Amino acid sequence: MKNENNILKWLNDELSEAEVAKLKQSEDFETLEKIAFYASQMEVPQIDKHKALEAFKSRNLSKKEPKVIPLNVKTFMRIAAIFVIILTSSYFIFFNNAKSFETQIAQTQTIILPDASEVILNAASSLKYNKKTWKDKRDLELNGEAFFKVSKGQKFTVNTQVGTIQVLGTQFNVKERANYFEVQCYEGLVAVTYNNKTLKLSKGKSFRVVNGTMEVVDDFNAEIPSWLQNESSFNKIPLSQVVSELERQYDLNISLKDVDDTQLFTGTFTHNDKNIALQAITIPLKLSYKIEGKNVTLYSYEK
Repeated sequence: MKNENNILKWLNDELSEAEVAKLKQSEDFETLEKIAFYASQMEVPQIDKHKALEAFKSRNLSKKEPKVIPLNVKTFMRIAAIFVIILTSSYFIFFNNAKSFETQIAQTQTIILPDASEVILNAASSLKYNKKTWKDKRDLELNGEAFFKVSKGQKFTVNTQVGTIQVLGTQFNVKERANYFEVQCYEGLVAVTYNNKTLKLSKGKSFRVVNGTMEVVDDFNAEIPSWLQNESSFNKIPLSQVVSELERQYDLNISLKDVDDTQLFTGTFTHNDKNIALQAITIPLKLSYKIEGKNVTLYSYEK
């Protein structure tokens, strides 16, 4: 009864500080606070505090056991995987500014850069640049072959594993393959850096390195690379490089049987007909070929 009187006094704000402190230690104090709060919010009708007390006394005193939901390993792994995906996605959206492009066998792709410069990737090639820093630094990384039409502006740099090409605004082709590096200038002026030495190329000039050796290359008068017209042209190029290009354009596996792959080839093969392309290579070199699915064998007439 004494406790009930204290509750009524508390509701009427008649308890001393010590008595309020003692009442707060009661496990029912949270419920009392709710009663007092809702009572203070209601204007009409005025709450009957005695009735509120009776309602409080008749409350369900049974305590519910807390509900425990077991977290099994599979559920945990799913949550962890979702968390990783969210973090990874956030990184790529907010922090990763790299733009990359890649072509497959027998595929080309045209790319328009932020400054309206144009890049055409040849088959089995890749290109990458940073879009965030592009306005201040026009730098790209190339693996494979590409033709560039560069809008005038600040220095434009193409980095490869073998050498670096720099221009201000021009048209040029870069081919960087295994044991082969070539730059051809189709317009303007191109600066090629190889082994810490820089050479400037004007229109119609080429720079070529085969198997680590720089070669003298004849001038050319073409307006665009032959591969943009669905052909691959070669001027005194080792057969091994010609075969590799044929594999990239037709998705073939080509093997040589008793054939010297260092012999030089000058000529052109089409990208539109596999048999015509093979004939364009084998006939001038007095070779023959055999096709079995995607596998092709080149061999001499005598074999």
